[in-house]
Amino acid sequence: MIKFTAFLRAINVGGRVVKMEVLRKQFEALGFDNVSTFIASGNVIFEAQDATPDALESRIEERLQKALGYRVATFLRSGPEVAKLSSLCTKYALEIEAGAVLYVIFARRAPRPDGKRQLLALNNEIDELAVHGRDILWLCRRYLGESKLEGAALEKTCALEATVRNANTVTRIAAKYL
Repeated sequence: MIKFTAFLRAINVGGRVVKMEVLRKQFEALGFDNVSTFIASGNVIFEAQDATPDALESRIEERLQKALGYRVATFLRSGPEVAKLSSLCTKYALEIEAGAVLYVIFARRAPRPDGKRQLLALNNEIDELAVHGRDILWLCRRYLGESKLEGAALEKTCALEATVRNANTVTRIAAKYL
């Protein structure tokens, strides 16, 4: 069995309210084991038989489309991938203590070289982006309202569908479940 975390997009935002029990039941109906949710923003931890993440993402998206009536983009990370991201997040501890906020942007694939260059060109005194494979760390040194960046603009820049989580969520998942 492989432990995964599904980071779901469009859960409990924009007027779409989904109870975590509903998500757990949908994942259990897919045959996954040890299903649990973490906070009500669409983070589902589960175990699955050896299967490709792409195939699992498709199965989850199809199931949630039918159950919820709208598309829920799904971004899977294995236990070791979440642990690695959590470790990367600790490098920003001093800036976070000083008031900065760190976000993790989950995408399906790594940005292409031109998309990566465009993303990194957005770095400024408020925002710092760092690409780690298909994941992007976004350090916002001031209030988010002062930033010129936001999720949709970042998606457009690197031509990738994505979902964003506060790094605290990622590190807490790693500590609790991995």
